[in-house]
Amino acid sequence: MKFKQVIVVRKDLKISCGKLAVQVAHASLESAEVARRKFPDIFKKWRDEGGKKVVVYVDSEQELINVYNRASDLGLPTVLIRDAGLTELEPGTPTAVGIGPYEGKEIDKITGELRLFK
Repeated sequence: MKFKQVIVVRKDLKISCGKLAVQVAHASLESAEVARRKFPDIFKKWRDEGGKKVVVYVDSEQELINVYNRASDLGLPTVLIRDAGLTELEPGTPTAVGIGPYEGKEIDKITGELRLFK
């Protein structure tokens, strides 16, 4: 597979599994929408390949912001998800970054060293 989407989450937040799933879903949908608008050909190819998604983690808010900034600087379709603060977190807490879909080798320049979320 040539194309993928990577979702980066903060492991330091210690949120419930359900809350984490929702943050990943937000990041996936939002960054896919950015890619669909900015790179429609890549979006279509990614979908045709099966829509590969990978979830990795960082250990802090600063690391998450760094990932977002690096991906944005490279021009990748990228979103930073901030929680609305209705349940477990304070409003505006950065929780996840969605990158792609885009060429996997380009996303790996940012996320290739991060560990898979298990």
